[in-house]
Amino acid sequence: MKFQDATIQEIDRVMEEAWKAFLIYRETTPKRRAALMRAIARGLESAGDGLIHTAMRETHLPETRLRNERARTMFQLTSYADACEAGDWLEVRIDTAMNEKAEPDVRKLQVALGPVVVFGASNFPFAYSTAGGDTASALAAGCPVVVKAHPAHAETSEMVAQVIAGAVAEAGLPKGVFGHVHGAGFETGKALVTHTHTRAVGFTGSFGGGKALFDWAAQRKMPIPVFAEMGSINPVFLLPGKLKTSARELATQLAGSVTLGTGQFCTNPGLILGIEGADLDLFIEELGVAIEKTAPGTMLHPGIAKAYADKRSQALHQANVNTVAVAAAQPQENQGVPTIASATAEAFFNNPVLHQEVFGPYSLVIQCKNMGELEKAARHLEGQLTASLMATDADLSEHASLVAAARDICGRLILNGVPTGVRVALAMQHGGPFPATTDSRFGAVGADGIKRWVRPLCYQGWTDAALPEALKNSNPLGIWRTINNQLTRDAIS
Repeated sequence: MKFQDATIQEIDRVMEEAWKAFLIYRETTPKRRAALMRAIARGLESAGDGLIHTAMRETHLPETRLRNERARTMFQLTSYADACEAGDWLEVRIDTAMNEKAEPDVRKLQVALGPVVVFGASNFPFAYSTAGGDTASALAAGCPVVVKAHPAHAETSEMVAQVIAGAVAEAGLPKGVFGHVHGAGFETGKALVTHTHTRAVGFTGSFGGGKALFDWAAQRKMPIPVFAEMGSINPVFLLPGKLKTSARELATQLAGSVTLGTGQFCTNPGLILGIEGADLDLFIEELGVAIEKTAPGTMLHPGIAKAYADKRSQALHQANVNTVAVAAAQPQENQGVPTIASATAEAFFNNPVLHQEVFGPYSLVIQCKNMGELEKAARHLEGQLTASLMATDADLSEHASLVAAARDICGRLILNGVPTGVRVALAMQHGGPFPATTDSRFGAVGADGIKRWVRPLCYQGWTDAALPEALKNSNPLGIWRTINNQLTRDAIS
């Protein structure tokens, strides 16, 4: 099925509807927003096998993976609904008047920014796309959402959009609470980001795409925030004590992570670093054996397959880069070949190409001469979503400076685990220093993701009757609030 790129007139109409809806939707109660998100989750389930089969055809992802992803998306929607009602994201702060000091009554909460434009990810047609975390968290915050369908799964996106639109209509909310447009060219994206009614942007994808959106947003007469996740090579540091006792186990563990989903995860471990010697040699040998046994997998679409082939070839043809292993089976059309390469730390320091993400089943092993080089390599890295330490307790104690270097570059610091797999939980941080994301203070997973779409507003000297419900003395929402520096759910007497 072919979809035409939205015209400027269509974008104007959708954004005007979103703005008008915002003036109404931002006044709705958390309970009503939560009901909308739970209705969307039920709608995704009711869409049945047709939705799954359409996504399979468009993305080449297996049925089990897509069913699990739809279930995750439904869980995200309901968990954001729960968080919306709980109200912690409102961050209510109340300091009552102090007459003896002539201090006024001041009360603060978070309020919705306005219409949010969401750009979905190619590799997650459900969880990071049309009804994904960006959409769910923005709806929780009181912001209408306009989604630009990803052209790699445009029909799937259209089906999900119909589910959301139906839930909005059944809830009796304005049509503009959710909008959906198509566009394969950059013109559509630019028009959405620069539209006068757009107040924030969510994006998951490549560095080039995210940086372009960020720049357009910054160049507006009124700049707006862009929360873009733009990829990561997710370094894994093999510390000597752990490597000595667990080289084979680590090789098996990392081979599975590198090739999971044909390597098409933003948390794929694309860089592995260790100290040269017999232990690292054994690890590399075992990793190579596992990779050779792994069959090539069909990638999401021809564009990603071509990009992987090109980036892989470029990386392997750099000076002082050696190919360790490739999958023994011959790839078919649009398949990604599992590959492991290696290079010295010196080559890594002197060649920026080796720092770039190769999106697919590929990883580069950096062989350092000593701990000094290993730490230097860590400090040469740009911002990452994750960094993993394969280490014993003694390793952590003896090499605290490396631990600190790894901590400085990532949003999630992992001990003896792989980065693939992101738990949907309040304590999860899915974001990191630039260029992994455009704002490392926020994450795209878990209830704190709602905070991307709000800003603080203080009410001073208002009567109780005129205040928003979250700030009223009686606390009608029953939420936690900080009153005169004390966290409580009590009313103000």
